[in-house]
Amino acid sequence: MFLDRFYSIQDGCVYITAHQASRFAKEIAGDFNPIHDPEARRFCVPGDLLFAVILSRFGLSENMTFKFRSLLGDGVPLEFQESEDGTIEVCDQAGKVYLEVSRSGEKTLDEKAIEDFTRSYVAASGKNFPHTLKPLMESRGVMFNPDRPMVMYESMSLALDSLDIPSSELELHKADLEPAGKRGNVTLEYRLMTDGKPVGDVAKRLILGSLRPYCPDAMAGVIEEFYRLKARGLQVGSDTSDS
Repeated sequence: MFLDRFYSIQDGCVYITAHQASRFAKEIAGDFNPIHDPEARRFCVPGDLLFAVILSRFGLSENMTFKFRSLLGDGVPLEFQESEDGTIEVCDQAGKVYLEVSRSGEKTLDEKAIEDFTRSYVAASGKNFPHTLKPLMESRGVMFNPDRPMVMYESMSLALDSLDIPSSELELHKADLEPAGKRGNVTLEYRLMTDGKPVGDVAKRLILGSLRPYCPDAMAGVIEEFYRLKARGLQVGSDTSDS
């Protein structure tokens, strides 16, 4: 499975190191949010990686809802607990829940189908910033803290017409940002497309932290830093593959 190098299993627990999480964010998701850098003071594992691990271990269901309860740090021993109704909780050994998943409908364990869908979903997530969030923040006249951008998952859901979805990709259908004091609630709605036809819907809710008035110069600096980190990450990835 393509995820094997991004987590490990020891004594029945799943471990994700900061370096594994950061590599997934950069190499698979194209996500260069500084919060996923191993040296970040408030480092957290990308929600997309937890999403991908769930699908690889439990399969892809026609209807799924993921609720992110807490930020996951470096190397926390994780237990995946499945209840009789199919609900899955990702928690640590003290019982703290990081992710809760509910699901219904038909399910597939086909590795290729799961990998294809995972890559389609994660590729769309990698375009959240700056492609989607920058114009959204600009239109609302607000932005996150440029010195410490905080963009976090709250939840995501998917509803598939069928599990037979070869060569699918997500197309952004609707995006909205609702400022609420210092917090911004973002809703992104996608259509899953195969051969130009919709075959399902995906919705994500994100939280933006430390909102303030929009500043074009400050945003330009954030975007410049994003592309600088992206260029560095691509160069590091190229060097690694050549060695």
